[in-house]
Amino acid sequence: MNWITNYVRPRINSLFSRREVPENLWTKCPDCGTMLFHRELSDNLNVCTNCDHHLAITPRERFTALFDGGVFREVKVPEPVADPLQFRDQKKYPDRMKAAQRSTGEKEAMLVAEGEIGRTPIIAAGQDFSFMAGSMGMYVGNAIIAAAERAVQTGRPLVLFSAAGGARMQEGILSLMQMPRTTVAVQMLKEANLPYVVVLTHPTTGGVTASYAMLGDVQIAEPNALICFAGPRVIEQTIREKLPEGFQRAEYLLEHGMLDRVTHRKAMKDELVSILRMLTGKPAPTRADLPAPVAEALPEPAPEPTAEKTE
Repeated sequence: MNWITNYVRPRINSLFSRREVPENLWTKCPDCGTMLFHRELSDNLNVCTNCDHHLAITPRERFTALFDGGVFREVKVPEPVADPLQFRDQKKYPDRMKAAQRSTGEKEAMLVAEGEIGRTPIIAAGQDFSFMAGSMGMYVGNAIIAAAERAVQTGRPLVLFSAAGGARMQEGILSLMQMPRTTVAVQMLKEANLPYVVVLTHPTTGGVTASYAMLGDVQIAEPNALICFAGPRVIEQTIREKLPEGFQRAEYLLEHGMLDRVTHRKAMKDELVSILRMLTGKPAPTRADLPAPVAEALPEPAPEPTAEKTE
């Protein structure tokens, strides 16, 4: 045995047999700086196990944890015009859309689904902040209208999870038109006497806050979520004064009467089940070991009416 056998050969073998370690195995908590293993973080619903900070979670991940057995069916959303303004800044708008679709694996910034939570049938809509900052464009407006129409059609309450940086600038005035459109959709639910519950997550800002995100029968927020129209930095620069500690955060808004509850993500499902069963006049939920639902058990959407052909 010599130094070639003991040192050089193992060193050469390690260089050629080295495996690449994926970069997404660990996530750093933006609040406390703790490095969180991806499986541990996912099992904890993207909540830091050290400081309880709520990290971003996609609508699909949220719905998998929210619906009974992780079973839900997506509700079809009408496709809007792809690039109505032929908008271009540093990139063309279609190129930005393709990049967002590749990075998120989703078609757009909102997912609409139907299923049961605690054996309570609901329609749910969730915004994806990772898709162009969850910005409100024509597709998001169509998604909320589709969710409201499906809720009225099936007689189910609508639960909406908001997370957005505001309106989508690439669609200009067409994105701002979604504010009155979505307000009309919420009115459809009220006229049908169906509950509309909003869960505001971090961050919910801009035109989203000024429309459907603050029109719920019950307003719930996740801890420390930023909820505002104009951000605190913009306000400080405008009024040239220091804002109060925690200004525009969920707990501050709860203290000042803008919210009904601030609920931890892990307790959100039980909270929603209790509220929805109360609002729909159903008995309190029972804690029982029921079998998980299957996808085939969900009701099929009613077929769209078609005009009869005439000779």
